[in-house]
Amino acid sequence: MSRALLPSGAALLAALSAATLATGAPPTHAAADDAGAAASAAADAARRAAVVVHVGAARSITVGELEDRVAGMPPFQRATFGADAAAVRRAFLDQVMIPDALESLGAEADKLDQHLPTSYAVERVRSQATVRALRERVGPAASISNDDVQKYYDANRFRYDTPERIQIWRILCKTKDEAQKVLDEVKKDATPKEFGDEAREHSVDKASNLRAGNLGFIAPDGTSNEPGLKVDPSIVRAAQGVRDGELVPQPVAEGEYFSVVWRRGTIAPSKRTVDQASAQIRDTLWKARVKDETDRLVASLRAAKLRDFNPAPLDTLGATPFGDGGAGARDGH
Repeated sequence: MSRALLPSGAALLAALSAATLATGAPPTHAAADDAGAAASAAADAARRAAVVVHVGAARSITVGELEDRVAGMPPFQRATFGADAAAVRRAFLDQVMIPDALESLGAEADKLDQHLPTSYAVERVRSQATVRALRERVGPAASISNDDVQKYYDANRFRYDTPERIQIWRILCKTKDEAQKVLDEVKKDATPKEFGDEAREHSVDKASNLRAGNLGFIAPDGTSNEPGLKVDPSIVRAAQGVRDGELVPQPVAEGEYFSVVWRRGTIAPSKRTVDQASAQIRDTLWKARVKDETDRLVASLRAAKLRDFNPAPLDTLGATPFGDGGAGARDGH
C-alpha cells in the first residue's frame, strides 16, 4: 500500500513546490480568507450600485442609497412604513424617495435654487452636510483616548479642583470712620437696596459701586469668577468669619482703605477626579477638534476659492433691514 500512495504523495509535493516557487511561500488559509473577503466586498459593492429607478435624465436611486436611508431611520419610524423589511423598503421608496426626487426635478425646472430664500437654504444644507462629514472624520467623543483625557485634566486641574468661594458685596471707603458710619447705616436695614444705595454713594471702587458692590464669588486668594477681578484676600478672610447673609461686624482694612463687607452666599469646594470628569472632557476635546477641522477646511477653501474680494460696496448698503432707515428710506421708497 505504501508504494501505491507514493505517486499521489509525489504529486502533492510537486504541487506544493510549484506553488512555493510561484508565490515565494506556501499557500495559507489567510490568503484564501483575504481573497474571499475581497470577492465578497466587490459583490456587495456591485449589489449596492444596482439602480432601482431612474428619475429624469441624470438622477437615479440605487440599492445602497435606499438601504442607507432606511437604516438611518429610528426603529419606531421605520415600523410606520410596513410590517417587514421588504414592505418598509418598498413603501419608503414609493412614499419618500421617489417623490423627493421628482419634486427636486420640479425645483430645478423652475430654477428655484437660484432664488432667495431657496438658494440660501440649499447653501445652508450643503454647509451642514460638510460639517457632519467633518464630525464623522473626527470620530465620536468616545474615541478620544484616556491619555488625551488625562493630559487635558492635568492642564486644567483648576476646573475640577476648586476651593470654597464666597459671594461678597463690599463698600470700599476712604477712611475707617466713614466705613464705620456706612456699616452702622447698613445694619439698621440690611437689605440689598440699602446696601446698593450706600455703595453708590460711598464706595470708591467705581468698578462695583453701581452693582451694589457685588464682587462675585471670591476664592481664598482673592480671585473672582468675574473676569479680570481680584481683591485683597483680607476681605475673604474676614468674610470667612461670618455666616451667609451676615455683615462682617467691623470695617476691614484693605490697603489704605477700609471696607464694609457682606457675605451673601457660598459655593462649596469641589473636587472631581479624572474619571468623574472624563465624559465632560471628551466632549470638550471633541468639540475643539471639530472646530479645528472646520477652521482648517474654511482656511484652505478661502485660500483656494475666494477671489476678487471687494468690501467697498458694503458701505453703500442701506440699513433698512436693521430698522434705522437706509437706502430705501433715503430714496423715498
